[in-house]
Parts: sequence; structure tokens; C-alpha cells
Amino acid sequence: MFDRVSDSFNGVFKKLSGNSTISESNVREAMDEVRNALLEADVHYEVAEAFCKKVLEDAKGQQVTKSLKPGQEMIGIVHRRLIELFGGDPNAKEQPSPPGIVKMSPAPTIIMMCGLQGSGKTTTCGKLAGMLKKQGRSVMLAAADLQRPAAIDQLETVARQANEELSGGSQVHFYGEHDKSAEYGRAVGVAIKVCQNALKEAKAKGVDVLILDTAGRLHVNDELMHELKGVRSMLNPHHIFLVVDAMTGQDAVNSAKAFHEQLAVDGVILTKFDSDTRGGAALSVKQVTGAPIRYIGVGEKLDAIEPFHPERMAGRILGMGDVVSLVEKAQQEVSEEEAAELEAKMAKGELDMEDFLKQMKMMRRMGSMKSLLGMLPGVGSAIKGMDIDEKQLDRTEAMILSMTPEERKKPDIIKHSRKVRIASGSGSDANQVGQLAKQFAMMSKVMKQFGSMGAGGKMAAAKAMSGALGGGGMPGMGGMSVPGFSMKKSTKSKSIKSRKKRK
Repeated sequence: MFDRVSDSFNGVFKKLSGNSTISESNVREAMDEVRNALLEADVHYEVAEAFCKKVLEDAKGQQVTKSLKPGQEMIGIVHRRLIELFGGDPNAKEQPSPPGIVKMSPAPTIIMMCGLQGSGKTTTCGKLAGMLKKQGRSVMLAAADLQRPAAIDQLETVARQANEELSGGSQVHFYGEHDKSAEYGRAVGVAIKVCQNALKEAKAKGVDVLILDTAGRLHVNDELMHELKGVRSMLNPHHIFLVVDAMTGQDAVNSAKAFHEQLAVDGVILTKFDSDTRGGAALSVKQVTGAPIRYIGVGEKLDAIEPFHPERMAGRILGMGDVVSLVEKAQQEVSEEEAAELEAKMAKGELDMEDFLKQMKMMRRMGSMKSLLGMLPGVGSAIKGMDIDEKQLDRTEAMILSMTPEERKKPDIIKHSRKVRIASGSGSDANQVGQLAKQFAMMSKVMKQFGSMGAGGKMAAAKAMSGALGGGGMPGMGGMSVPGFSMKKSTKSKSIKSRKKRK
């Protein structure tokens, strides 16, 4: 999302690295470039101006630490100001976790969801319910949008999918009054009555959290606000979350400001955060509205929602990666027992194709390959402009599933005739099967060395792994490779660069 801004910051840091000191003149010139990048990213003008002014003031007279270069010193300054821009505390030694959903006693906790039509509000209701379900809390989704055709049916479908697709012992319940048609629902009191009935039902079923999916409009108007204020007044929700489409830029920020002024929302949920958009809404919304970003939608699936961490997002923008979030994603998918078992197998050199298949499926549940690699320090900029064909993982999975149990246990027995049979069963060719087996054998060998070494030797083993898996793996990734998976430069990015050169 922040590619243009990240490029600008990286360019600034490189330029400053060539200077012996940080001066007002060289920082002022650098911040002019940053300001232009922020404005191009659709960041609110006043936000961009204030940000650059604060960074310039912080940098004036800054003494460069002997162990650091000016560019490195500036990274620290910009990082602190980005954290502040996102609503975090740049001076905190340890950043607090984002506030979660309160637990009310007696239950339920009431969450009122609001937003414009097309912002992804109904789907986000399902994502929030799924997140709470994973935490072991029972949820009820209430269809209070009586204006949009089929809104009730859509929310009911979302509730059913949450129960079918997401793990967790708790239940996602649904409440809707299908007899309240769009024509009848234009009276504000009807929507309020539906919410009140939903609250009674939630209490009767002992539900922990009630989520109200309220009506939206194509734009902010008095009729919409009158209805939402009525729901807020009668039910006194514990949370009011505003759902905002990150792709709409300044329009999103302006609508967020209008909602916050009328309803005093206590959090913003940005949808489509994984899209190829400019990121202006994410960088502006806290400063313009005063409402913090609480969650971000990072995909289409119902589990694609994350708490928003200001310091982690600032780190991603500056190329520092986000290893903490990556570890948290892995912990959600793999238990400590499974991790220990896998580590023991690696140390003994007993990792087989069956284990690899399990790990590959786990990794895919965590998100796209590009998003996961982008969380590694320094990798985000390396993979930018590269096409990552996620379907290659489908082909790799098909090849492994076409192997016999014995072949998965002992990939070294896969010779020519077996390669041909596996290729025929997986829709690939024998060379691809051979390449998969070869890469896996090299990976297993280095993993064994890695697992048997002490802390000092593991770094050397990691470097060895990088070289061992470099043959035709991931160009531009310093030798990193995943068996059966590769990346190539995007032809789209090349064409853009060539157009710029012609200009």
C-alpha cells in the first residue's frame, strides 16, 4: 500500500547517508521530496505539512551518534513521527497492544458498525465476528440495514460462512427480520426496533457480543445520521466502529470526519488494506478525525482482519519489516507441540514431503506469499515489482499429492519413471518434479545442519541455506527459495519504467 512513500523515504535516507552531518539545509531538501510523496499518496495536505515540519524540527541540531550515519539517524526520527501519525506513543519503551473488544458483565457487549455503502461494512461484521469466535466468544450479527436490497440475506450468509469456515468452539448467531422490507424500513424507528429486538434475543441466548450492522448511504446525509443517532441513543453501544474503504483516499477521510463529529466513533476499521492503493487514508485518518485505526482488513476471507499496530506499520513503511506480526500469525496456525515436533525432525534430518505439505498449507492460511515475505526486514523492497505466482504453490501441492506415501517419505527414490508418473498425475512435467525433489533435498540437508548447531553456528547455517537454495529459486531475493516456487520481475513495472525513460 505504501510503496511510493517507502521509496521516497529510502531515497532520502540514501542521500543523507552521503553527508557527514545532519544539517537544516540537507534535511529541508529531503523533506520537500517526502512532502511531495505524501501528497501523491493522497495524504491530507495539512497532515503532510505538519509531519514534515515536525521531522525537520526534530532533525535540527541533531547530533549523529558515532555508531550511526546521518541516514540511519533520520530513520529513527522519521520512525517516531510515523508512530505518532498513526496514533501511537513514540516515546513509549514498549508499545501497548491495541485495545480489544471490552467484556461486559452482564453480557452482551454491543458493537455498532457504521459506514458508507460499498465500504465493506457487512463483510467486516463477519470478520469481526470470526475474530471473536476464535477468541472463544459467542457472537450475534444483527441485520439493522433495512435500506439496501438483500442486506439481511447477505449478513445471514456471512454468519453461516463464519461458522463453517472458521475454527473456534463458540457460535456466530444471526438475527434479522425479513418481513421488514426496504420500503417499510425507511422509518427510523423500525431499524431501532430491530436493534432492540436483537438485544433481547442476544440476552436470551447468553451471547457475549452483539454486532449491529446498521444502514449506510452513498454519501453522508441527515437521514443517515438521524437513524444512527437513534440507534446509539436507544442501545448505548459500548463500541462504535466506522468502516472505511482505504482505496477511496481523501473521500474516506472526509466521510470519517463527518461520522466522528456526529457519532463520536471510538475506532476506524480500514478495509482493502492489502490493495494496491496510495495509502493516504491510513496516514491521514487519525490526525484528521481524532479516531484511531483499530483494525485493518487484509484480504477477502473472513479471517483476513488484523489489529492495527502503529509502530509495526511504521516499521513496514521504512523497510524494517514486521517480524512480530509474522510470528503471531504463525502462532495462530501452529501449536507449540507441533513446532517442537517439527524442530526435532529438522535436527535429525527427517523432514519429509508430508511435513513440507503441512507447512505449505499452514503458510497459505497465514496470507499471500508476498505479504508474508514483505514482513521480513529488507525483503519488502527486494520483492517490489516482482510477480508472485501463487498458483505455483497449487502445482507444488498437486505434485506432492501425486506421490506415493513412500516417495513423500524418501524423495531421493524419485527417479525418471517416477517423475514421469508424478508429472502425469499433477499436470506438470518431469523436469518440474525433478527440480522440486532436488530443492527439497538441499533444503533438508541444510535444515539438519541448522537444527544441530548452537546459536553461533545457526547464523552460518542460515547463510549456507541461502546459497544452497539459490539456484533458480527467487531472483533478487539473495538466494532465498521455497521448493517448487519462484518469482520473476513484473513486466508491468518494467513497462512503467520504460515509459518514464521515454518521457
